[in-house]
Amino acid sequence: MTEAANPLLSPSALPYALPDYAAIRPEHYIPAFQLAFEEHLAEISAVTRVRSMPTFENTVVPLEQAGAMLDRVAHAFYTVSSADATTEIQEIDEELAPLMAAHDDAIRLDAQLYWRVKTVHEQLGDLSLDPESRYLVERHFREMTHAGAGLDDDAKSRLTALNQKLSTLTTAFEKNLLADTNDLAVYFETAEDLDGLADGELSAAARAAADRGHQTGFLITLPLFTGHPYLASLTNRESRRRIMEASRSRATRGNSNDNRTVLTEIVSLRAERAALLGYSSHAAYVTADETAGTPEAVADLLHRLAPAAASNARAEQAALQAIIDDTEAEPFALEAHDWAFYTEKVRSATYDIDTAALRPWFEAERVLQDGVFYAATQLYGVTFTERDDLVAYHPGARVFEVFNPGGSALGLYVLDLYTRDSKRGGAWMNPIVSQSALRGTAPVVVNNLNVARPGDGQPTLLTLDEVTTLFHEFGHALHGLFATVNYPHFAGTNVFRDFVEFPSQVNEMWILWAEVLDNYARHFETGEPLDAAIVERLRGTETFNQGHDTSEYLAAAWLDQAWHRIGASDAVTDVVAFETEALAEIGLDNPAVPTRYSSTYFAHVFSGGYSAGYYSYIWSEVLDADTVEWFRENGGLTRENGDRFRARLLGVGGSKDPLEAYRDFRGRDAEITPLLKRRGLG
Repeated sequence: MTEAANPLLSPSALPYALPDYAAIRPEHYIPAFQLAFEEHLAEISAVTRVRSMPTFENTVVPLEQAGAMLDRVAHAFYTVSSADATTEIQEIDEELAPLMAAHDDAIRLDAQLYWRVKTVHEQLGDLSLDPESRYLVERHFREMTHAGAGLDDDAKSRLTALNQKLSTLTTAFEKNLLADTNDLAVYFETAEDLDGLADGELSAAARAAADRGHQTGFLITLPLFTGHPYLASLTNRESRRRIMEASRSRATRGNSNDNRTVLTEIVSLRAERAALLGYSSHAAYVTADETAGTPEAVADLLHRLAPAAASNARAEQAALQAIIDDTEAEPFALEAHDWAFYTEKVRSATYDIDTAALRPWFEAERVLQDGVFYAATQLYGVTFTERDDLVAYHPGARVFEVFNPGGSALGLYVLDLYTRDSKRGGAWMNPIVSQSALRGTAPVVVNNLNVARPGDGQPTLLTLDEVTTLFHEFGHALHGLFATVNYPHFAGTNVFRDFVEFPSQVNEMWILWAEVLDNYARHFETGEPLDAAIVERLRGTETFNQGHDTSEYLAAAWLDQAWHRIGASDAVTDVVAFETEALAEIGLDNPAVPTRYSSTYFAHVFSGGYSAGYYSYIWSEVLDADTVEWFRENGGLTRENGDRFRARLLGVGGSKDPLEAYRDFRGRDAEITPLLKRRGLG
């Protein structure tokens, strides 16, 4: 296929090299990948054929320059495969998974390339390199060694086979989960079944039903996590039970979408691969190249937090049970599907806050423009202009151009807000184009959320949780936009996995910051601000229900660790029994507080990049809570503070050890006390 016939074969002529999605068709992807693989291998071969001794200039620099076409094609495709996975795209993804794994191994395990990188690394003490270049050598050597480049040929052959099989299985896991999540959307015939939902929520459910071909009725689609936001509002207990049951049964029903066999095979193969690479478990392998260092360090943190979280959850449970006993004509034992509903009653009684009633103050466009963008402008001086002339990968995705203080161009920000059947669950950020001075590229990043789209003419009113998600994901976007590096290896959010959540969590602080909240939290009809008394009560609820929230998160983090601490000789045949035993081990086996993700729909670790790394959120939160304290101590939302945070943390991308970058910003290592206070654990 010629360049003229396939728009992926040459750099895009659009601003910031945004892929020309209007011209790209599904049949373009595989031929483009095949040519990109060939080009990348030829570029690496040119490096390894150099006859002179390895130097930084003849080995590491061309290694960084290589693969530009593959990066371009891969970023374009994987943006689509996660956010608009039609049947045709899913088939391409399945075909591509083992090919991509094989290609990655062909580069990472290349013996001649490894020798050259190793030789440069051995000379590092004698080289006059700038800090980013020096760190680049260290990281390439460490990552190739960690990937198995030092193994013998037989071991490499087995490793490559394992990686290809795992890529196929993780793709299957995600495909199964998407299909079963769509299939388990809960249909209700009447609005009475959904009593308690606001008009906008009913409108979204009616639209979802119509989109699936129902003439009448309402359809509740499922989020990625256990449960559903609507459980806090639904007065009908049977409706709550049906939604929770559907959520927890995903990929466990014995149909073609069942993930139990898939995930146990993933776990087994990951354990075998870890053993081949010299590690006792996949968790040991993963954490060895993260800031945590060992699974024992992770376990120490989780064990430190779990007892207090579980105790707080039991106290919260007792309070909820007391409300049921006092208010229900026929009292019943609190179950998981009741927790959110009665928690809102406690919140209302204790703090006089009905979070569902706050939605009219969180109209999506105002939250975006006058909240998310406004905070970024105040803190960093950046501005945003929508580019209606630029077409993204889906009609629902919007493109904004981002400008530095003074008006110089920075990059593009894409927002894809609404849920659809072809989009995987959850929320995320990923790069479409990565910044690199070496390659002359500027950043293009995308945020995906899964907000229900209301009916035509209805406003999109967000929950407080959805507002939090938007601010959180935008923190990732800022990291991707601000990182300014020479080498593509360090672009954007290419940092250690257990550090990557830190910038996004920090960005959540501005949600209830007075000047930001007052700017965006305005009633969508009247424009009146959120009452100051309500705001103060909201701030007072920061530790409210934290026993439950911390417990469900820690349960998932521990479950991830449990799956990935098993050795190559261990075998798991009963997924439910394994989960039960693992959660009992850490004291988080309370049936009323289920894990945030059960194994069969734990996409973060079985189809995403967080295997043995879901602990990263709480690990990063230690840094986040400590950073929030710094902002409060130093005047909050000021350009001076923003410039410091951008220059010393966000702007370095992965070009510096993350904990060193944190010390450079903070002046010391992070302290855990602010996290314990925030979570009500200290």
